[in-house]
Amino acid sequence: MNTTIYKERKIVSRLFAVLLSGLLMVPLLSSCGGGSRNASTPPPVDDSVGRTVSDRNSINQPEAKKGLSTGQKVAILAGAAGLYYLYNKHKNASQEGAEGKYYLSKNGRVYYRDAEKRAHWVTPPKEGIRVPESEAQKYQQFQGYNGSTTGRDLTGITSESAPAL
Repeated sequence: MNTTIYKERKIVSRLFAVLLSGLLMVPLLSSCGGGSRNASTPPPVDDSVGRTVSDRNSINQPEAKKGLSTGQKVAILAGAAGLYYLYNKHKNASQEGAEGKYYLSKNGRVYYRDAEKRAHWVTPPKEGIRVPESEAQKYQQFQGYNGSTTGRDLTGITSESAPAL
């Protein structure tokens, strides 16, 4: 009689141990499957290496007039000035992507989010952006205004402390 109870307890103990081991393996095995890719925001993509965001309107802007003429004068915005111009131009857009809404980061960089909510850093074109001189005056204090290497960058500017343009 004692051996029968002992064998029953031994079988129940083993079944219980196998069941618990199986339950402990479930989280481990479920984490290996990949799961949903939209669960968290993916890391930012640095598109500034080897690629720039070109401003469609920079091609259509008039050439800078030399000498005294009645033509509209333009300024070239590159560097921080060009980046801030692009940010201000796109900050109120409603769609996503390169032609959509731009954001200003705390580290002084501008980015946009793609359809997967991944951040893409924005870089102004190397040749600069042609902007009417009257509009470009707002960016005179920034590096890259008409080729200047001095001036302020975008660090410390946030959407709350940015001057209203």
